[in-house]
Amino acid sequence: MSLHHFLVLGAILFTIGIVGIFLNRRNMIIILMSIELILLAVNINFVAFSHYLHDVSGQIFTFFVMTVAAAEAAIGLAILVAFFRNRSTIDVEEIDSLKG
Repeated sequence: MSLHHFLVLGAILFTIGIVGIFLNRRNMIIILMSIELILLAVNINFVAFSHYLHDVSGQIFTFFVMTVAAAEAAIGLAILVAFFRNRSTIDVEEIDSLKG
């Protein structure tokens, strides 16, 4: 498989993530999954270019991005669970009621 195949896969995943954010503005879980798809697309591009250029730095950077993505998902889900316990909904338009 060539670099082109990986770049097309990354572009498709990135597009699905962007479309998921813009088409679904009501469910916070779908928005978080779309952000994870975008990060996955970026990681695929990092690894593909790293392999193509015979450099390990892209693969190492991918591990850092995965660590940050895992922390982001954990914190985002914790905030979502706390919000659901208080408001009994995960509607994105209701989140502005958290303003203090």
